Amino acid sequence: MKTLYLECAMGAAGDMLMAALLELVPDREAFLAKMNALGVPGLHVEAEPAVKCGVTGTHMAVTVHGEEEESEDVHDGHHHEHDHEHDHEHDHEHHHEHEHEHDHDHEHDHEHEHHHYHEHDHEHEHHHHHAHSSVADIVRAIDSLPVSAAVKENAKAVYSVIAEAESRVHGHPVSEIHFHEVGSLDAVADVVGVCLLMEEIAPERVVVSPVHVGAGQVRCAHGILPVPAPATALILEGAPTYGGQVMGELCTPTGAALLKHFADSFGDRPVMAVEKIGYGMGKKDFERANCLRAFLGESEGRREGIVKLECNLDDMTGEDIGFAMERLFAAGARDVYTMPIGMKKSRPGVMLSVVCLPEDADRLAGEMLRHTTTLGVRRVDCGRYVLERSIRTEETPLGPVRFKAAHGAGVRREKPEYEDIAAIAVKMGWSLAEVRAALDPHKD
Repeated sequence: MKTLYLECAMGAAGDMLMAALLELVPDREAFLAKMNALGVPGLHVEAEPAVKCGVTGTHMAVTVHGEEEESEDVHDGHHHEHDHEHDHEHDHEHHHEHEHEHDHDHEHDHEHEHHHYHEHDHEHEHHHHHAHSSVADIVRAIDSLPVSAAVKENAKAVYSVIAEAESRVHGHPVSEIHFHEVGSLDAVADVVGVCLLMEEIAPERVVVSPVHVGAGQVRCAHGILPVPAPATALILEGAPTYGGQVMGELCTPTGAALLKHFADSFGDRPVMAVEKIGYGMGKKDFERANCLRAFLGESEGRREGIVKLECNLDDMTGEDIGFAMERLFAAGARDVYTMPIGMKKSRPGVMLSVVCLPEDADRLAGEMLRHTTTLGVRRVDCGRYVLERSIRTEETPLGPVRFKAAHGAGVRREKPEYEDIAAIAVKMGWSLAEVRAALDPHKD
């Protein structure tokens, strides 16, 4: 199975993810030409070689009218100004999408995406002269881009995640969220660029590592915020994250939204034969290599968490156990089976086992207690490797037949659905073997 694994040991930002994916495609110049021909006013995207801790990778320089967003970090209670200073005297709130990497020597030149939110019912004055765009403006801008419908839909979905998070943080409807022109266009470029690269790479499965979000504080116009920023924390709800090892904001809202949108799962790198590795470099230097790594290759099937529920029964009839098994399948069990066992006092018994997803375990344990005479259910949390499965219907000379296909780990197999070939066998007066042979005349 074609698998993309994203290692976020130093967090994730849109430009870092775009750079890592760019290293996986064969024609980088064609991608850059496409990005710079999007028609976004003032946008320029350039791939630059970068070295972090002796490791060579790519840094994406995304500018709007020659500007990169800048911001300030907080260390030991002190904030650090940047060359591109935004001097606001109005009292509106600012949505910060921080595309930056922390520098330990405190000579900061971080790249941030400032998403400035303001309410419509108050006066405000900007000492800088940048326009603001609404969420509807961003959606229209994406729809106007010369990219495929799939890229547009993915880009809008990612950007809506950011807007929804900012809306929840500030307690205002998404329709009232406005973004600073440079920051919003910078974010759109990162999002569209990643979506274009994901379309070209076309992984069948995307796995993301636990995300390092950093630690400390970051200054914005309405005060000092903790790391991860509130919007980032909301976006990453439910995903495994950690911090405290590096002072600074490592994961941005753009990076978080891209990961959340494209990830099929979060966890350790699966067993896979790696064919390419991409290094997306941040701008700042750390004691650790400041990069996001992308691994592309064939994985040995999909690994997922699974739960096994068991109970021992010695006082139920076969009919009652059969009914319990039917109800457990109907309730969502992945598998239900029994095994003969010897119990205490030399009693013969039956062990009833249920295999289910972790989120279904509590409910199915309740079903086992309800439909059996057991006084307790054992739970074992484990993992399993599975092939990706799909079902397709094919018109055959014998009528429509569903075929179940599975692939992954270098394996690809297919077989007709039993119920369909059984119905044909009854109708034609044939054996199952004769039906299978008729459906696959080349099979020995």
